[in-house]
Amino acid sequence: MNNAQDMTKYSLRSWVMVLALAPTILMGILLGSYFTIDRFYQLEETLIEQGSNIIEPLAIASEIGLENNDREASKRLLASAQLSRSPLVKSIAIFDKNNQLFITSHYHKDFEVMRYPGDISELIATQHETLGDTVVMRTPIFEGYKPGELRVIGPGGQSAANTGNAQYLGYIALLLNKEKTLLEYHRAAVAAFIIVLVGVQLNLLFTFRLLKNVTHPITEMVKVVAKIREGKLDTRLEGNLIGELDLLKRGINAMASSLSEYHDEMQQNIDQATSDLRETLEQIEIQNVELDLAKKRALEASRIKSEFLANMSHELRTPLNGVIGFARQLLKTPLHPSQLEYIRTIERSAANLLGIINDILDFSKLEAGKMVLENMPFALRDLVDDTLALLAGSAREKGLELVVNIDADVPEGVSGDAMRVGQIITNLVGNAIKFTDDGSVLLNIKLVGESGDKFTLRCEVIDTGIGISEEHQELLFQAFGQADSSISRRFGGTGLGLVITKRLINQMGGQIGFSSTQRKGSTFWFTLPLLNAQFPFADSLPVEQLKGQQVLLFQPRVLSMKTLSARLNKWQMQLLPITDFQSLKHVIDDGIEPDVAIISCRGFADMDSLQQTLQTLRERVDKLILLDDCHQKQTLPESCTQLVDKQLTPPVGDNVLARALLFTQIGESYISMDSLPQPVTQKHQLTVLAVDDNLANLKLMDTLLNELATDVVTVNSGDKAIAEAHNRKFDLIFMDIQMPGTDGITATRKIRMDSLNRRTPIIAVTAHAIAEERERIMSSGMDAYLPKPIDEAALREVISRWITRPEFAHFDLQTLNWEQCLAQSHHKQELALEMLGMLLDTLPQTASQIELALEQNDHTGMLTTVHKLHGASCYCGVPNTRKLCQEIESALKHNTEISELEPEILELLDELTKVESAAKQVISQLTADKPHDQKTRLLQTPKGA
Repeated sequence: MNNAQDMTKYSLRSWVMVLALAPTILMGILLGSYFTIDRFYQLEETLIEQGSNIIEPLAIASEIGLENNDREASKRLLASAQLSRSPLVKSIAIFDKNNQLFITSHYHKDFEVMRYPGDISELIATQHETLGDTVVMRTPIFEGYKPGELRVIGPGGQSAANTGNAQYLGYIALLLNKEKTLLEYHRAAVAAFIIVLVGVQLNLLFTFRLLKNVTHPITEMVKVVAKIREGKLDTRLEGNLIGELDLLKRGINAMASSLSEYHDEMQQNIDQATSDLRETLEQIEIQNVELDLAKKRALEASRIKSEFLANMSHELRTPLNGVIGFARQLLKTPLHPSQLEYIRTIERSAANLLGIINDILDFSKLEAGKMVLENMPFALRDLVDDTLALLAGSAREKGLELVVNIDADVPEGVSGDAMRVGQIITNLVGNAIKFTDDGSVLLNIKLVGESGDKFTLRCEVIDTGIGISEEHQELLFQAFGQADSSISRRFGGTGLGLVITKRLINQMGGQIGFSSTQRKGSTFWFTLPLLNAQFPFADSLPVEQLKGQQVLLFQPRVLSMKTLSARLNKWQMQLLPITDFQSLKHVIDDGIEPDVAIISCRGFADMDSLQQTLQTLRERVDKLILLDDCHQKQTLPESCTQLVDKQLTPPVGDNVLARALLFTQIGESYISMDSLPQPVTQKHQLTVLAVDDNLANLKLMDTLLNELATDVVTVNSGDKAIAEAHNRKFDLIFMDIQMPGTDGITATRKIRMDSLNRRTPIIAVTAHAIAEERERIMSSGMDAYLPKPIDEAALREVISRWITRPEFAHFDLQTLNWEQCLAQSHHKQELALEMLGMLLDTLPQTASQIELALEQNDHTGMLTTVHKLHGASCYCGVPNTRKLCQEIESALKHNTEISELEPEILELLDELTKVESAAKQVISQLTADKPHDQKTRLLQTPKGA
C-alpha cells in the first residue's frame, strides 16, 4: 500500500521521462563500456604480438654473441633492433645463465625491472609482464638453435623452442612502451562516450516530442475532469488528438454530457423531494406535538396508576387488616366447632385475597421496572428451611411427600435478595403442591458454576402432578394465563405467580425453564447467580462428632429415605435403613441398640403401635428423633411426643437434622403453635400511643396492644397524636401514614421537632406496599415499618425488639444504624456485634491506607482499599459509609483522577472517624453484661492497624 502511495507522488511526465531515458542511457553505457574494453584487449594483444616478433628473432641472433661472450657484437645487434623500433622499444638487455646482465642496448637506470625475478630455469618460453605504462618481455636463449627449426607453443600459449637437450645460455629482456596503446584506448573511450551522448540527445528529442503529443493532452484531460468534479459540467475537451487519446477525449466529453443531464434530472428530483420533505416535516411536527401530548398523558396516566395502586393497596389492606385481625382474635375465644371452622375459613379467604393483592402489586412493579433488589447477606439453608416450613402444611393436607436436597458444596452464607429468593421458591414449590394430588414434590439445589466470590446455583422443583400438555406450555409465563381455563376454577390463583418468578429471576441475572409430561409431572428449573458472604452467619456445626455413630432410620417413603440416607452417609454415620414396619419389628426384636433412631410415623397403622415402638427404642438409644409425617387425619398424641428427644416436621433440612442429632434433650419437641393453646403473654410495663383514622383498625390496634402493654392510648388523627406527644412521654408510638388533615409523616416530623417524644421509637403502620412509599416513610424520621394487615407475632416481635433497644448517646443514624445491623444479620445480635467489631478492627488500617493512596496519588491502591471497605460496609448498618464508598469506587472504575475525588475521599475519612466512635459506643453498651474478655475482644483494635 505504501508503494502505491509513493508511485502516485510522481506525475505522468516524470514517468515518461524516466521510462524513455533510463533504458537508452543504460544500453549506451553498457555498449560503450563493452566496445571500449574490447578495444583495450585488442591493443594489448597487438602490443604483445609486436614484442614477440622483435624479441624472438633477437633471441636466436644473440646465441652466438652470448656463447662466445662477444659483447660488442651483441651490443650492435641490440642497438640496431632498438633503432628500428625506437617508438615502441625503450630498452633491450641480455642476461646470462646466472641471471647476470650481459649487455644492454643503452644504459637504463631501471634495468633491474627487466631481470627475471624467479628461477631462470623456469623460463623456457616467451613471457611478458605489465609494469605501469611499460611491458617487460623475456625469451630464453638456448645453444644449438638453428634458423628454420620449428617452434612449439609453450605453457600459457606462449612461444617456446623445441630445446631437446640444448644447453640453456640465458635470456633476452625487452622493455616495451605502452604510451601509444594507452592513447588509442583513451581515444576509443572518448569516441564511445560521444556516441552515447549523441544517442541520449536523440532520445531526449523523441521523448519531448512524445511528451508534447501524449502527456500534454492527458494533463488537459485531468484538468477537465477536475472541473467536472467541481460541478462545471459544461467543460469540454477541444482539439485533435492521436489514436486512443482521441477516443478518451470523446469518452470524457460524453461522460460530462451524461453527468450534466443526470445533474439536471437529479436537481429536479431534489426539488420535488424537498417539497415533499417540507410537507412531511410539517406532518411530523404535528405528530410530535401530538406524541408529546400523548407522552404527557401517558406519564400522567402512569402517575395516576401508581397512585391508584398505592391507594388500592391501602384501601384493600385497611379492611383486610380488620377482617384478619379480628378473625384471629375470635380464634382465641371459646367457639363452637362449626364457628371455629367458619372463622378459619374467613381468615384463609382474607389471606388468599391478600396474596392476590401482593401478586398484582409485584407484577405492576416489575412491569414498571421499579422492582429494586437488595444485596444483603443471608443463610441459604435456613432461608430454604423457613420457606418450606410455611408450605409443609399444604403438602401434609394433601398427603404429599415434600423433600429438600441441597448439595454439600453449596455455600451456607450468601449475599443477595433473601426475600425475593424465598418468593421464587415459594411460588414454584407452592405451584407444585397445588397441581399435585398424589406423590411427591422435590426441591434440588446444586452448585453449577463458581468464579471468585461469585457462584451460580441451579434449583429444580420436581413434582408428580397433573403435568402440562404441549399446546398449553407456551402460555405458562404469560401474565394472567394458565395452562387451562378450568385450572383457575379448580386450583385458584391469578396466573401471575410464574410470570413474577420469571421476571424476578431474569432481573437477578438467572434463567428459568421447565419440562413437563401430561399426567406424569413437571420439572421447573432456574439458575441463580449469587455472591459469597464475606462473614459467617453462624458457627459451623461439629458434624464430625457424628462420625461412626450407628443410626436406625425408618422411613417408608422412598424419596425421603434416599435424601436422609445421603445426608447421614455424608456425615460418615453407620446407617441401618428400614422401609417397612415388619422389618423394623424384626430388627427391634433382635435387640439392636443403635446410638440414634430416626423414626417416621408414616409407616405405622395406628398410634398404639407407634407408641409401643417408641417406648422400646427409648430404652435402647441415646437419641430418639420422630419425623411427624403422619397421614392427613392422624394426630400425634402427647404420650408419643414426650418419649422423643426431637420432633421434626418434614421437609427436614441439613442444619435442622444436624442440630437435632447433636443438641437434643429429652422432652424437647417441635409442635405446631396452631395445635397448642396460646400461652398467656405477660404484659410489658409500657405506655404506647396508637394513631389510626380508621375506627376498625384503631379498635384492633387497641385490642392487640392491650394484650402486650399495660397502658395504651389511641387517637384517630395526626393533630391529636401531636398533642398527646407534647403532653406525655410514651415508650412506643404506632403511627398510621395515610390520614386526613395531618398525615403520619407530617405528624412524625413535628413530634421529632418539638415534643416530649423526640427520641421515642415511632413505628409506621400502613397498608402501603409500594417500595418508594416505604423509602419515603423510613426517610421521614420513623424507626421501623409494620405493614397491614397486622400480624400479631410481628407486632409482638417489634415491641420486644424496641423495648430492649439500648439507649445510645445521640449520633446520626446515617452514620450507624443499629436496627439495620440487626436486619442484615437476621436479628441475631451476637452476629451483628461480631460483624460490627470486625469492621471496627479494620477502620484504623483502612483510614491509613486511604490517606497513603491519596498522598501518593495511587489509583490502584485507592480502588482496592475502597472496594474492600465497600464490601465490609454492606454487612453493617453504616449508610453514609456505604454510599460514599459506592460513589468513589464507581468514579475510580471510570478512571476519574484521585485529585478530582479529594473532597469525597476526605468526607469518607471523616465519616470513618464518626463510625469508629459510634461503633465503640454501641458495642460498649450492648456488651455491658458480657464477660470482660468478650467486651475487650470486640473493642480492641489490632496493633499496627
